[in-house]
Amino acid sequence: MPVHAKIKALLSTHFEPEYLEVVNESHQHNVPEGAETHFKVVIASAAFVEHTQVARHRLVYAVLAELVQGPIHALALHTYTPEEWLDVSVSPNSPNCRGGS
Repeated sequence: MPVHAKIKALLSTHFEPEYLEVVNESHQHNVPEGAETHFKVVIASAAFVEHTQVARHRLVYAVLAELVQGPIHALALHTYTPEEWLDVSVSPNSPNCRGGS
């Protein structure tokens, strides 16, 4: 199963999100073609109510721990409660890659 699909399945099962977007941004970085190493996740879930942003990120990292050990190299997280997502409703743009080779 592709890494993208594993991330989506794990987060869907664990958080039952109202909104979930998993974007493979590997092509924007200096990696081999077809790589699945750099991801952006935008997730809105009631599971995040009463949690700080740091705590939300820890929850997501705990669910994805095995994937973060490899093959995921970079993971941009945008975590919202359903109410917060209603105010935002737009996936944030990722910054341009600044190199790294």
